[in-house]
Amino acid sequence: MNLLNPAFKGIIKLRWSSIDNFLLNPYSTQVMVFNSLIHAGQFTKFGKEYNFQKIDHFKDFKKNVPVHEYDDIRHYIQRMMEGEQNILWNTPITWFAKSSGTTSDKSKFIPVSNESLEDGHYKSAKDVLALYYHNFPQSGILSGKCLTLGGSHEINQLNTDSYYGDLSAVMIQNMSYFTQLIRTPDISIALMQEWEEKIEKMAHSTIKEDVTMIAGVPTWTIVLIKKIFEITGKNNLKDVWPNLELYMHGGVNFTPYVAQFKKLIPSKQMHYLETYNASEGFFAAQDIIDREGMLLFLNHGIFYEFMPMEEYGKKFPDTLQLEDVEVGKNYAIIISTNAGLWRYIVGDTIQFTSINPFRIKVSGRLKHFINAFGEEVIVENADQALAHACKVTNAIVNDYTAAPVYFSDSSNGCHEWAIEFDKPPEDMNRFTHELDAFLQSINSDYEAKRYKDIALRLPIFNVLPIGTFSQWLKSKGKLGGQHKVPRLNNDRNTLEEILSFCNPIQA
Repeated sequence: MNLLNPAFKGIIKLRWSSIDNFLLNPYSTQVMVFNSLIHAGQFTKFGKEYNFQKIDHFKDFKKNVPVHEYDDIRHYIQRMMEGEQNILWNTPITWFAKSSGTTSDKSKFIPVSNESLEDGHYKSAKDVLALYYHNFPQSGILSGKCLTLGGSHEINQLNTDSYYGDLSAVMIQNMSYFTQLIRTPDISIALMQEWEEKIEKMAHSTIKEDVTMIAGVPTWTIVLIKKIFEITGKNNLKDVWPNLELYMHGGVNFTPYVAQFKKLIPSKQMHYLETYNASEGFFAAQDIIDREGMLLFLNHGIFYEFMPMEEYGKKFPDTLQLEDVEVGKNYAIIISTNAGLWRYIVGDTIQFTSINPFRIKVSGRLKHFINAFGEEVIVENADQALAHACKVTNAIVNDYTAAPVYFSDSSNGCHEWAIEFDKPPEDMNRFTHELDAFLQSINSDYEAKRYKDIALRLPIFNVLPIGTFSQWLKSKGKLGGQHKVPRLNNDRNTLEEILSFCNPIQA
């Protein structure tokens, strides 16, 4: 294994020259990516529909092609999943990354091409290591293994020649032989579908490895660490893996987890690096440890547009390129990719923290949501689940808000709701279970986190006296007009304020 380290380090060092190139030439880099994408897409079904052959400039692209959300391109993806090719992209698509759904679907299936894997996700992973080595030239992370907490994949039921699964599973399955050598656990464990058994086997199989870095969502990482402590009797992860020095996280806000990770890994030699890796692409990563902002990756097969928030909802919004963005302003991120997503609205909002180089931070979502554990529950999910629970328990909801209860030493997380009924349910216990079950049925990410209560337990409901929400809005000077109670939150500030106005009944 050690014989491979110089080769891997050589590859990582080579990546720095590529990073340096797009740092020095951000605008021309994006123009090259744009031209390459248009050239590849011109003979696809989508490219012919939108006259890609006549697109010579970004202005033509904006004029010809409307922005798309998932539901707008779902019919193309359905055809691809049924086996048709050359629909959105000009090379075969046999993999789809499964992520949380939309209003009309439980799950989204994002096309993944060989190009998006090699020039996007894998190249970006190498660049993350290059950035880390630039911060810590004497690092020994490549002397050991990277523990990756992946999902699972399965055969597409519509077409047995293609597969879908969590992005992490798609990446693990398609990694090169040499990359597999520096990761753990074994692929047979990493891609297991049954999470309880998977966590158990991951813990047992990795305890004796020399793990130097971990990559994964905080929720499952904490579950795994606690299982390892249970098996080993340790209470410091450095006692299990003395050479551990890096945790790469992303997907959810890490701030609520910082204190817990520092308790689980109480070491000043431990570093934390944020990445922005979505099913649609690997967009950015921290280039300076302990500094806010992630470096935007500009030569990884993705062309970016940035939409001011006031433009959201327009078919042809006024979008900006890099040269026109401002620091501190909220933009919706729109991408065109080497997997055939064209002017696709990811759903995240970002802010630039600097423009030389271009660094960003994720500031929120276009719609209210809870994504404290990777569950991505959107308002439409919550509204549908409430409507169902009300129907079966003969209840009427006046207003509600919800927020996460984060992991503690003694319990896992959950969602806590504050709810005001115009007509209370006949059975509050049934109301809780019906809402929870319906949420699982329409949101695959929430369903995964609720599986056997491993990450999320049953939600908590606080029943408020009628008028509580109005009192809270009045106290904020927001009673009347267009002001509304925030439905879903990723912190507990709003929920705690509202609960302080009354003596709620916890159900």
